[in-house]
Amino acid sequence: MRARDVMSRPVVSVDPHTTVREAVTVLTEHGFGAVPVVDELGHVVGIFSESDAVRTTMSTVDGRDRRNDAVSTTMTAPVEVVTPGTAITTVAERMLAGRLRCLPVVEEGLLVGVVARRDLLRTLVRDDDVIGASVRALLDDYAGSRRRWNIEVTGGKVVISGEFADQAERSVVAALARTAPGVTGVDLSRTTGVSLAWED
Repeated sequence: MRARDVMSRPVVSVDPHTTVREAVTVLTEHGFGAVPVVDELGHVVGIFSESDAVRTTMSTVDGRDRRNDAVSTTMTAPVEVVTPGTAITTVAERMLAGRLRCLPVVEEGLLVGVVARRDLLRTLVRDDDVIGASVRALLDDYAGSRRRWNIEVTGGKVVISGEFADQAERSVVAALARTAPGVTGVDLSRTTGVSLAWED
């Protein structure tokens, strides 16, 4: 499983000129532990977390309330990021090692998603029935009632059996199944016993 499979999107972010007060409102309204700070080009330049918020709102400069300061003065930078193809185990290790609330996901330098701790927790509770239903929905959208496949899921491993029109259809079905969150492997089996397997 990769970051793309669990990341949250569209991403809620703030810009460097957003005030601390406004950024705190974003955190509390959405229940986030942190929010990416993104410049006008879509590049991640910082992270504003609950810790940054508490530290800033509890401190003053020359007796001045800092809640109207820009987040660029209080955000955490530089920022650790991952790509959509980063393995979830690597994401988890980096979050634990750095005690990070979230990791921005960037592609070609642009923010495309965020993996938060709650996203990782969801992968732990996602059961096989939910994965199977997701795969079934994807295949129904693809083939409707024209084709019927049996789907079995064990520990995230999906086994799809039935008749396939040709190798191209087998490839499409396997690719679709791999996009379902929680899928760790795909095995396509014909009733004749010939199979094509994929493992994450």
